[in-house]
Amino acid sequence: MRSDTPARVLVTKVGLDGHDRGSRIVSAYLRDAGMEVIYTSPWQQIPAVVNLALQEDVEVIGISSLATDHLLLPKLMDALREAGLHHIRVVVGGIIPDEDERMLLDAGISRVFHPGATREDIIDAFATLAQEARTTAE
Repeated sequence: MRSDTPARVLVTKVGLDGHDRGSRIVSAYLRDAGMEVIYTSPWQQIPAVVNLALQEDVEVIGISSLATDHLLLPKLMDALREAGLHHIRVVVGGIIPDEDERMLLDAGISRVFHPGATREDIIDAFATLAQEARTTAE
């Protein structure tokens, strides 16, 4: 993939958390920054997310979690690796207890955003992670 093409990101929610306002706002931030954003409705299952990431050739997956659905993300990371998608970077944002953050990072999550993260921090992180994914995939 050429480095002058827009970053391709998937913004989704896994599990049963239906609160999607934050993920819609982040999607708009990323689109406004020139990224190609694939947005899904809430309540996605891990196999569907992996399949969509593969079909859409994304570099970053952004997960929103306002309940305990972030606890499913180690399974997502395992499923991505099993599908040969180890290069895809995954970030999570929302209500993530401090005691769960280390577990997510150890599972391979690239970044955890808490409430109050700025638009600039989010855009910069996605752009940087997309470039890392491209480099790793080559």
